[in-house]
Amino acid sequence: MRFTEELKEATKDSWELSMNHPFVQGIVKGDLPLETFKNYILQDIYYLKHYGKVHAFAAAHADDFHVSATLAEKAKKTAEAELTVHKEHAEILGISEEEVENFQPAPTAYAYTSHLYRAALSGSLPQIVAAMLPCYWLYADIGRKYKDAKPGEKIYQNWLNMYASEPFQESTQEMIDLLDNLADQSSAAEREKIKEQFVIAKEYELAFWEMSYTFETWLSKKEHVETSI
Repeated sequence: MRFTEELKEATKDSWELSMNHPFVQGIVKGDLPLETFKNYILQDIYYLKHYGKVHAFAAAHADDFHVSATLAEKAKKTAEAELTVHKEHAEILGISEEEVENFQPAPTAYAYTSHLYRAALSGSLPQIVAAMLPCYWLYADIGRKYKDAKPGEKIYQNWLNMYASEPFQESTQEMIDLLDNLADQSSAAEREKIKEQFVIAKEYELAFWEMSYTFETWLSKKEHVETSI
């Protein structure tokens, strides 16, 4: 069993919940309220800004020039995804530039990006890649599993098509192969640290759906906050 297969097996319960989360199923069936998807897009624009930077951190950690160049290219493509695909979504959903600039992330989005930065600033290259991989892999699995879905809502169809596309599937496989290669060169103790980064990131992927679906916000911003005072 490849190391990445072991990681996926270790997160199978989280994976199952992610694939069948009401947020994802709402997209597949086409009945997810557009306001809920708008909330997700705003959170994801914030996330991708930092996700792209973490790719750059990873590129700087790589000793192998080919690996460094590959990760740098992925950082560039991540930024382009934010500027193109999400811009199209924002236009359809009526998201203004001002709304994006003044956007405050929900706790989960903030915590997830913080986890990525922690890996980038204090972890090794394989640990950084492990923290980044669940985002690629989960979306690729969703795209592959639901590639024949007909949600009826154009924005949802485009979203599914993007992750089912050959370029995205190939990019994901590159990251999977990279982590396997890095893990093969790592000690048993290092592999445990790599696994920890992956498992935590995968839990945040699941939490990201829940955050978007429930319109998670900071406690002090809720209209009614129960206290024991």
